Amino acid sequence: MSAAELRGSAAGGSCLRRYAARNASLVLSYLVLAVMGLYYVSYALGHGQLSVFSVTSVFNNTMPLLIAAIGQTFVVLTGGIDLSVGSIISLTNSLAAVYMKDTLSSSLGWSGLILLVGSAAGAVNGLLVAVGRIQPILVTLASLSIWAGAALFVLPQPGGAIPPGFTAVLAGNAWNVVPASAVTLLVLIGFWMLFRRTGLAVALYAVGDDERSARANGVPVVAAKIAAYALSGLFAALAGLYLSAVTTSGDATTGAVYTLTSIAAVVLGGVSLFGGRGSAAGSMAGAFVLTLIVNILFFANINPLLQEFFQGLVLILAMAASVLVNLLLGRAG
Repeated sequence: MSAAELRGSAAGGSCLRRYAARNASLVLSYLVLAVMGLYYVSYALGHGQLSVFSVTSVFNNTMPLLIAAIGQTFVVLTGGIDLSVGSIISLTNSLAAVYMKDTLSSSLGWSGLILLVGSAAGAVNGLLVAVGRIQPILVTLASLSIWAGAALFVLPQPGGAIPPGFTAVLAGNAWNVVPASAVTLLVLIGFWMLFRRTGLAVALYAVGDDERSARANGVPVVAAKIAAYALSGLFAALAGLYLSAVTTSGDATTGAVYTLTSIAAVVLGGVSLFGGRGSAAGSMAGAFVLTLIVNILFFANINPLLQEFFQGLVLILAMAASVLVNLLLGRAG
C-alpha cells in the first residue's frame, strides 16, 4: 500500500470515528432495536405466535407513540420541550370518538378539523415561548391542564365510537398482508427525509445549537420556534387520530401516557435534550424499542405493573452506553 493510500485510509477512519462519535446515540438505538426485534421474532416464531395479526398489532401499538415522538423531536431540536402532547392526544381522541360519523365526508372533515385544532394548540404554545419568552416547560405544563380539561368536557366518560372504515384505513391490513401502519411509517420516513432538506429544518437545528448565533446569521428564530410547536401539535393530533383508529373508542385520559413516553423515545433515539442534534429517524427507532419492551415483557409473563420500571431501566442503560461510547471514541480520536 502506498503512502497516499495509507493517508487516505487514516483520513477515512478518522471521518468514520467522528461520524460515530456524533451519532453514537442514534447508532445505539438502531442496535437496541435490532436486538429486540430479533428477540421478538425468534420468540414469536418459537411459540407459533408470529402472524400477520401479531405484526400488525406491534405496528398499530407503536404508531401513536412514534407519531407523537416525531412531533416532540421538532421542539426538542430547538432546545425546548412539549409537555402538552399527551393532553392534545386525549382531546383529539375524544373529539373523534364523539363527533366522527361513518361517512367519508365526516371522516375527512373531522380529521382535517382535528389536525387544525392540534396545530393551533401547538402554535399558541410556540407564540408564548418565542414571543412571550416564557419557559417551554411552564407554557406546555399549563396547556397540558387546559387541553386535558377540554378533553374531559368533550367526553366526560370513556365511550363513543370510531367508524369502522376509518379504523380499516389506518389500522387494517392492505391486501390482508401488509399492515396499513407500515405504509404510514414509510410515508413518515419519506416526509422526514424531505423535511431535512428544507430551510425550516436548518433553522430548527441552528436555533437549538446556538440561538444567538442563529439570530445573528439571519435565522428567523421566532418563526422557527412557533413552527416547531405547531408541528408538535399537528403530530400530536395525528397521533390522537391513530390512537382512535386502533382503540375504536374514546377516553379523555388515554393520551396522558404519551407525554413522558414521547420524550423517552426522543432521548432513546439519540436526540439531544439541549437541542441542535438528533433526528426523527432515531425517535422512530426509540418508539419501536419502547413498544417492543412491553411486548417482550408480556411474552415473558412479567407483571404489567413493572413495565414502566423496565422501560426506564432500558432508557438509563441506553444513555449510559451512549456516554461510554462517546468517551471511548473521544479517547481513540
